[in-house]
Amino acid sequence: MLSPYAALAQKTSPVAPNRAQAEAIVKEAYAKFVSDTSGKNADYIPFLAQVDSKMFGVAIVTVDNQVLSMGEIKYAFSIQSISKVYTLAMAMNELGADRVFDRIGSEPTGRAFNSPVAVVDMPTHTANPLVNAGAIATTSLIAGSSADDKWNKILDFYGEAAGEKLSLIDEVYQSEAATNAGNKALSMLLAKYERIYSDPFTAVDIYTKQCSVGVNVVQLARMGATLANNGVNPTTGKQVVKAENVPYILSTMMMAGLYDGSGGWAWKVGLPAKSGVGGGIVAVVPGKGAIAVFSPRLDDAGNSVKAQRVIEYVAQKLDFNLFSPRSVGLKQ
Repeated sequence: MLSPYAALAQKTSPVAPNRAQAEAIVKEAYAKFVSDTSGKNADYIPFLAQVDSKMFGVAIVTVDNQVLSMGEIKYAFSIQSISKVYTLAMAMNELGADRVFDRIGSEPTGRAFNSPVAVVDMPTHTANPLVNAGAIATTSLIAGSSADDKWNKILDFYGEAAGEKLSLIDEVYQSEAATNAGNKALSMLLAKYERIYSDPFTAVDIYTKQCSVGVNVVQLARMGATLANNGVNPTTGKQVVKAENVPYILSTMMMAGLYDGSGGWAWKVGLPAKSGVGGGIVAVVPGKGAIAVFSPRLDDAGNSVKAQRVIEYVAQKLDFNLFSPRSVGLKQ
């Protein structure tokens, strides 16, 4: 007898691949790219520069809670900018999609993720929740009686999405806190335009902590699968993200999830995704599941080179592309 989540997966995704097919393609992708040494670790955050660049892990979690994984699946890397997606989801849970859109916006900047020029030039100033300025403003929206209360709420929410408790990597936090003058500058620019909603430096500190949360590749794939499953964590069965907010979150990921590489990603892969300079990328296949890859070597835009190549390969082989009729069973 199928579990409720397996039944949901079958109902919403009649063309989802079987496990044997998915396992074979993940193995192909792993073998094809395991020796790829393109890119380099992020070096503007001292801790990230020291991470072993050879580490490589892949995981798929489906909406019926099947898990496929290979390689380095236990190492907890820092979630970095992937955290922006889940703070956005939390803000939308609390305030609703329309209020968050009004206060943050959802427009690609066409500039680097940490650009102060974008804050000045964009009419909304925050631009969207997945660049640093918009993410800091989104963090400032989270309700709480104190900075600690807000931070603990965010950490707990991430754990609900991951299906298990997550922790701060203090070494990453200390490393980032010592080098985050740029984000503090962004927060003060936002204050100038009245587009930050708590004390600017407090928002930056909480944002720095959320980027320093540790997550392994299976946990990250489960966080993605929660979005694929209408906001329900496929392992715990808990409604973590309000279902009505999921399409807005995924659309933002498609437009801005890979920094200024997002347009090329949409063109070639066609899946909502989010990267982090810690080396992780998670891509969401609505109604089916999510794939996460960890590899620390980044391209010039700040996206893991190997993760992009693995996800693109798997997505093409499994017909995962929101813009392709093949993805829902229409064949040429």
